[in-house]
Amino acid sequence: MERKFRITVEGKAYDVTVEDLSEGSNMLYPQPGSMHVPSPPPPGPSPAAAPRAAAASPAPAGAGDVVATLGGVVESIAVAVGQAVNQGDKVLVLEAMKMNSPMIAPRAGKVLSIAVKVGDAVEPGQVLATIG
Repeated sequence: MERKFRITVEGKAYDVTVEDLSEGSNMLYPQPGSMHVPSPPPPGPSPAAAPRAAAASPAPAGAGDVVATLGGVVESIAVAVGQAVNQGDKVLVLEAMKMNSPMIAPRAGKVLSIAVKVGDAVEPGQVLATIG
């Protein structure tokens, strides 16, 4: 199948003819019955499938936990265990898709623990630090 196009390069127009040489190129849509689509497996567990361990779900966050609001990588940690923080203070920074997102203290208190280190990958909802 041949098609004609006008292409402009640096202000100069060129008329070109393009021919598609691939097999079946004259068909815009596949012929009925020419594509095989496998049927979906029956619902329920497959008897041949090996049992998988259930994924560990994160522990529920407490009132003083700093929780990841998005998945990413720990870019920096701004506090230390035992340090006093105020509500709204930056505790650490997550990097996701080239953007830095500060994770802030949900309340005032002392940093009791930090559950991550710089470079760790984290999931949304994961506890990053605890403030008591």
